Amino acid sequence: MARHTPSWPRHGASWFVVIPDHDAGPAVAAALRTPAARTVAHPSGRPWLVGHWSDEELTVAAAGTTGLAVLGRCPIGAERLAVEAARLREPARLDRLAAAQPGSFHLAASIDGRTLVQGTASGLRLVFHARVGGLVVACDRADVLAAATGAGLDVRTLATRLLWPVPHPLIHRPLWQGVSAVPPGHRLAVEPDGTTARHRRWWAPPEPVRPLAGAADDIRQALDTAVGVRTEGGGTVSLDLSGGLDSTSLCFLAAARQEARVVAATWPGRDPADDDLLWARRAAAHLEGAEHVIWPAEESPLVYEDLLTVDDPLDEPTIGVMDRARVLAHLPRLAARGSRLHLTGIGGDHVAWCSEASYHRLLRTRPLLAIERLRGFRALFHWPYGPMVRALADRRPYRGWLAGCLPDLRAPAAPAVTDALGWGSPPRLAPWITPDAARLAAGLIAESLPGAEPLAPDRGRHADLHAIHDSCRIIRQWDHMSARAGLPLSHPFLDDRVIEVCLSVRPEDRVTPWRYKPLLTTAMRGVVPQECLRRTSKAEASLDAADGLRRHAADLRELWSDSRLAALGLVDPALLKDLCEHPDAPELRGAVLYSTIGCEVWLRTLESPGRPMPLEPPRETEGGS
Repeated sequence: MARHTPSWPRHGASWFVVIPDHDAGPAVAAALRTPAARTVAHPSGRPWLVGHWSDEELTVAAAGTTGLAVLGRCPIGAERLAVEAARLREPARLDRLAAAQPGSFHLAASIDGRTLVQGTASGLRLVFHARVGGLVVACDRADVLAAATGAGLDVRTLATRLLWPVPHPLIHRPLWQGVSAVPPGHRLAVEPDGTTARHRRWWAPPEPVRPLAGAADDIRQALDTAVGVRTEGGGTVSLDLSGGLDSTSLCFLAAARQEARVVAATWPGRDPADDDLLWARRAAAHLEGAEHVIWPAEESPLVYEDLLTVDDPLDEPTIGVMDRARVLAHLPRLAARGSRLHLTGIGGDHVAWCSEASYHRLLRTRPLLAIERLRGFRALFHWPYGPMVRALADRRPYRGWLAGCLPDLRAPAAPAVTDALGWGSPPRLAPWITPDAARLAAGLIAESLPGAEPLAPDRGRHADLHAIHDSCRIIRQWDHMSARAGLPLSHPFLDDRVIEVCLSVRPEDRVTPWRYKPLLTTAMRGVVPQECLRRTSKAEASLDAADGLRRHAADLRELWSDSRLAALGLVDPALLKDLCEHPDAPELRGAVLYSTIGCEVWLRTLESPGRPMPLEPPRETEGGS
């Protein structure tokens, strides 16, 4: 199997490691410490946190033998944190602390020699761990641990990242041998011996039982608080104002708080049918005190732009590289206008809406309501009757569904209704994926089956959580990219407290064929002008993607001419080059090429300047981590 020792994150990227309170800790810290690294000590005096972070990103406090650290965006101050540290005697208290705080952050605790660390339930902030110098060391980045241990690339896991989509529970499996991931909503607990480590659940999704009418005020308050976490520092903050309900809601909440100067930014699409600009202008007319900036549509980068020059330090492949140029292009301009932080509406589609798969359960608990709604969805989405009935009749548990996907990895994509009403989209492999890669991916899926428990008992709630986790994989890498570009991104809709209150609403109130995003339009009454809440359309960038594919076909051909995936035996470069000669081919109308490009670009980012990564095909006798 290919082995590669990654370098430490470059370009000033932030990261931190958490070291157990152990006699071997100082030696481990010395091995992990870079010349510019910062260090925080356990109450015992031994090294606890080592890494790179800004002053705004860390709040730390201690009381006796207990230490607490918050890394990220959270309003809790050092004095309050010290009070919590004095009260902290068992992990249950840590659960209550995490559940009470708004924002998005990692939480680390040192309690009488025991070390605890957790990220977010959303998956936007992850925790990884590996053995370094004999101790279990945690980190917010998998590549840092891989660099510290000299870990080799896990080609089997890379093969699964060529699937479209990657199924649960494989989406958080690290790409490095010997590096493990803590599932979102779980924490890592390392005992005082420094070697005994366990994962423990600290978060579970709420039961979706609240009527929307009773939850609307709480949803508005949670979103307002999430925005306040970002604006309370004053100065200037910028926000997307696409004209959609999600970004528009955040703009009005930020402007109403009057804690920071607000710059609302609109970048129209190139499609003449795109009505985002119209709706953005309507919203901006009501945004008192905010500056509205409209970028020229013709200056918007296209999908597939600059793929050959991506060199961001990323710790996993991401389809986010496809839109990297579009996401980052306006950030320097906003920073020049004084913005210290850019808020996006990303996540609104995931928490203010929900999967139609919820009607699979509702058909059995509220059949009359479900039948009426399902008829509406069928008319709205043009679902064929036969596949719809089969999807509703399918009562396989998640493990059975995933096992049933194995023989069909090469099959054509399933009908949209199968995806919408099932456990999710069945994973597929494109024709250019080699038989060796297919065998590796199928083998890893089969190995995962014994532990393949759904994220929630019913397929609707599972699909919602999986969508959140999957999107956070992309956004997490965009966050690394944007920080390097000089203006960090932030996403209030993906704060755990916002996710919780939205998921607590009954699914029949969250998704209906008769109303668009009823959760948000109800919660934002009195905050967003009524005329802005009437929007029911949503722009989509298919024209920009098609234009980008035609314009940047030469770059794609160059990718496959010297393909790192081909060197590993995972793709057929001839098929890929031929495909790029026909950018209007029907098989490229979807996003099926994205995962392959994401993996190819990521492998290239791992290469040190002037020293290509030593690649070799995986051998049958070797396994992954």
